[in-house]
Amino acid sequence: KAGYDVHHRFDGGIIDISFELEPTQEVADVVERREQRADSRSIARLLQPRSVAVIGAGTQRGSIGAVVLRNLLAEGFDGPVYPVNPTTPHVGGIPATASILDIVDDVHLAIVAVPASVVPQVLDECALKRVRGVVVISTGFADAGPDGAAVEREIVERARRNGMRLVGPASMGVITTSIRDRPGALHASFAPTGVLPGRLALSLQSGPLATALLEQARRIGVGFSCFVSLGNKGDVSANDLLNYWSDDPATDVVLLYIESFGNPRKFLRTARRVSRTKPVVAVRGAAYGVDAATTDALYQQAGVIRVNTVAELLDMGRLLVGQPLPAGTRVAVITDARSPGVLALERVRFEGLSVAELGVDTRTALHAALPASAMLQPLVDLTPKAVAADYRAALLAVGDDPGVDVLLVIHAPPLLGDDDDVAAVIAEAAATSGRTTVAIMLGRGDGPLREGSGVPAFAFPEPAVVALARAARYAAWRQRPAGTVASLPDVDHDRARALVDHALAVRPEGTLLPLSVTRELLACAGIEFAPALAITSIDAAVDAADRLGYPVALKAAGLTRLVRSEDGGVALDLASADDVRASYARMADHLGPAMAEAIVQRMAPGGVEVIVAIEHHPAIGPVIGFGLGGAFADVIGDRVRRSAPLTTADAVEMIDGSRARAALASAGVDIDALIALLCRVSALVDAFAEIDQLSLNPVLASPSGAVVVDASVHVAPGSTVTTEAVPTRRLT
Repeated sequence: KAGYDVHHRFDGGIIDISFELEPTQEVADVVERREQRADSRSIARLLQPRSVAVIGAGTQRGSIGAVVLRNLLAEGFDGPVYPVNPTTPHVGGIPATASILDIVDDVHLAIVAVPASVVPQVLDECALKRVRGVVVISTGFADAGPDGAAVEREIVERARRNGMRLVGPASMGVITTSIRDRPGALHASFAPTGVLPGRLALSLQSGPLATALLEQARRIGVGFSCFVSLGNKGDVSANDLLNYWSDDPATDVVLLYIESFGNPRKFLRTARRVSRTKPVVAVRGAAYGVDAATTDALYQQAGVIRVNTVAELLDMGRLLVGQPLPAGTRVAVITDARSPGVLALERVRFEGLSVAELGVDTRTALHAALPASAMLQPLVDLTPKAVAADYRAALLAVGDDPGVDVLLVIHAPPLLGDDDDVAAVIAEAAATSGRTTVAIMLGRGDGPLREGSGVPAFAFPEPAVVALARAARYAAWRQRPAGTVASLPDVDHDRARALVDHALAVRPEGTLLPLSVTRELLACAGIEFAPALAITSIDAAVDAADRLGYPVALKAAGLTRLVRSEDGGVALDLASADDVRASYARMADHLGPAMAEAIVQRMAPGGVEVIVAIEHHPAIGPVIGFGLGGAFADVIGDRVRRSAPLTTADAVEMIDGSRARAALASAGVDIDALIALLCRVSALVDAFAEIDQLSLNPVLASPSGAVVVDASVHVAPGSTVTTEAVPTRRLT
């Protein structure tokens, strides 16, 4: 059941059972499924409680505890609610206890709204009461500086020791609009705005932002199944919530506002799994040390739909929860106003979507049903005289066209507010066509098209098209194969470990590996390096060239950046011993100490120069980059990034997303060899956290394979990035 390959043998009355302890992908998958179930059940205790205690529920009007208690009662929580306050016998007309220990019945969830100094004692009492879920609204912990952070670590450790899951500190609370098998809702928050029921789940860290977002959501009619304010993320994180929402029957779409990654490896694994069945939309602030390109790479790899603003977060949510995913990128625009229609067309093209070409049958039907003044391409312009019947005819005809994936319907009423009949027609057509449908109702704000309809209405065309484009890209991602982390049985893990350990034993602070060690380390991972020898004299250079075979290249080992000239540290196509001697003499005279050690390398077959590079990001871990290589790789800036470990699908996307793709295709390059190279590099850095920088540049990609011509590897003491709670993947 743990995923190991078990062999049984019966001999002489003895059953012999053997299995390799080496972690495999199957073992990792089993561990992940078990972790997901455990996370889901622990979060369910927080979000689906049968009883709630509000510790710190006060009598002072407007106090946090009083507001939480009032909200719990006002939203109809179907279970006992216990105010805890040592200074008063009643709170809001409900008998209060001095301590949670004085409550006779079981308490499933405790909301803590007391001064920070009292929180440790309260958690101890919750532990004695066997409470399994705690939401700490109190502030004054990591949000207050280093001393507060130390106390926060202490209370989180107390909660974990006693089997409690903890949301916060500095949380705004939790809201669940549907308690399973029971009526009512859980509004355990001091949010001043009521939450509409719906099928979106929302998690944020920022309390003030949450207040504004919930208010805006209510204003435009967006409802939620669940809302969780994570605060300082002392214990419960977005990863835990994703594991819960992945199986939550009340949730169809997950919205996240992420300010920091607690465990990026786990986020990547979890979000990629959840995104295969439920859309995950995230907006992330840029002030927390992770550049936008790296964050984009992580989100794209996981299938997460990244948006730039909180408003776009809600736009994506209401589109995804109300409409089917686009079957493709072909958009038909139907409008009674040409100017907004043209704006929509321009944005469609800008976002990488395509304008649908209507079929002959569709055009024939439209000509028969619409006034002669109507225009059919590139948009269906019904003219300002259009009425609801014209919209109905256009939507029926275009909605049946097999060449249309998305219907973008624009309505500009002659009189503001006079759009109910057209809205009804759009809603009816969307319900029957099966096409992704979005409405732009000019003169009206964002919101639902009409009550009971899942069609989102936008005030202007541009935001609608942006949301559609993101939905189409996500739909395409879901249709791609998931890929697997490649199994590499031919790798010498033990030798690679010895090389890394020896380098750090000599230079504990970290070091750039000598080329000879770099070549051996790459060879341990099965990465082909063009044959080369290190030399320290002119005679050794000639001897090395004779042994390797001509033509050869001569490179100065003392330069960090090589240019294809002798002055830049590289002499190419040396065809004889005399060529080697002459080049060595000139380079030694010009470069001096940089030629104290040099490299003689057999010339590799020609090919497209690409780069494979690794940077160890402090918040994410090893990030792999791929793109056009050579001396000007950094200037070109062609770098597609993904987080390790790579799946085969990740490697394919990196190659396809690079500007190098066109050159690789025209040269007939062996793409499978490049995929294998990326997967082997990923496995190497995934197995050895000490490899914090690696650059293979150039790699010559040709029809015969991919050969590394030059490489550098830097090792340093182990990574500080949070590690995931699964077996460490070894190269074998």
